[in-house]
Amino acid sequence: MTSVLVCIKRVVDSSSEVVLTDDGQAVDGRFAGFTMSTHEECAVELAVQVAAATGGTATVLTLGDADATEQLRSALAVGCTAAVHIVADSQTFGPADVAREIAAVAADHDLVLLGNDAADSGDFQVGIRLAYELGRPVVNGVTNVVVEGDTVVARGAGPDGHETYRVPLPAVVTILEGGVEPRYPTVPGRMKAKKIAIDERAPSAEPVGPARVRLLLPPPAPSNVQILGKGADAAPAVVDLLEQLGVLAR
Repeated sequence: MTSVLVCIKRVVDSSSEVVLTDDGQAVDGRFAGFTMSTHEECAVELAVQVAAATGGTATVLTLGDADATEQLRSALAVGCTAAVHIVADSQTFGPADVAREIAAVAADHDLVLLGNDAADSGDFQVGIRLAYELGRPVVNGVTNVVVEGDTVVARGAGPDGHETYRVPLPAVVTILEGGVEPRYPTVPGRMKAKKIAIDERAPSAEPVGPARVRLLLPPPAPSNVQILGKGADAAPAVVDLLEQLGVLAR
């Protein structure tokens, strides 16, 4: 029986235009809506799969304001059986602060799954810091996880091809999207999730805060438009272009 803790974060839906707050410290979600990252959706799916395969449990955790309950309910609706909400302003917590708060909950769990990075700030730090806090082995950036006895088997793509890691439990693993297809909540699942009590907690300590100066948006990619001609007169130029692109052979 494997007790799995999966960590998620309420982030701005990045499928629309990304806008920063005036101070450049966060992504402004007032006009975009909120969700959890695709990495974390896959982590939730794997947590539910591991719990089901081992007869264990899958608990979802988030650190955020009251609105983050929405993301916890989404994870409960697809199979997590319990939820922990550390109620705080996540923007005032740096990666070390978040890792410390997760560690205070994770000690009772065999396996901790996280998204590979935060979809809003891209810190790439919490999983590593959490493992150091707990004194546990950590595997980063894998796409699939199974538990075999007292061992977690993590698989993903490496620079030289497919890689497999075997580490003893308890352990920490960060997940990249692409290895599993996250399930979508059903109406019965959503109804059931509404009835599950969420364990609300206060932070264990005052946050030090993020060390970032500000977030910057990359400049828009340049685009060029070339007019090849009009009507039938453009046909030779189109053929030349297709040959340059390798679509047509001479």
